[in-house]
Amino acid sequence: MALAFGEGFIAARADTWVGDAMGIVAAVLWAATTVLIRATRLSNAPAAKTLFYQLAVSALTLPIASLAVGEPGVVALTPVAVASLVFQGVVVAFATYLAWFWLLTKYFAAPLSVFAFLSPLFGVVFGVLLLREPFTPLFGVAALAVLAGIALVNFRGVEPSAARC
Repeated sequence: MALAFGEGFIAARADTWVGDAMGIVAAVLWAATTVLIRATRLSNAPAAKTLFYQLAVSALTLPIASLAVGEPGVVALTPVAVASLVFQGVVVAFATYLAWFWLLTKYFAAPLSVFAFLSPLFGVVFGVLLLREPFTPLFGVAALAVLAGIALVNFRGVEPSAARC
């Protein structure tokens, strides 16, 4: 991951560090959420209940955080803004979190978390495809390294005793 984003950190302008820091904080908080779910009784709770708790806490704390940093709120309800809110609400906050919390009740967090490394890579790929950002050879090598790491972690080799039979 460091290789994938190293170019951006080296060439970053002063105004991009805030976004980079927010990305790092988001990753730490996502990891903390996963650990909290797996380490408490929430690991046995239905996924819908875990999702409800997650969204309830967010609904209570995020408006306060928004006021604390001085965000102006919704400035204009354009079709793009409404579509973005619907996508974030239905796809991101509902469907994907519900699936993630269900997976956490069925599987260990470590193998699932390996796939979380794909999220920032998909972000870069969609930046290239949708925003016409540059695709560098270094990022291509880094993406292949992440995919190789995922394959290595999830590869189930033949048991030595089974190979002798």
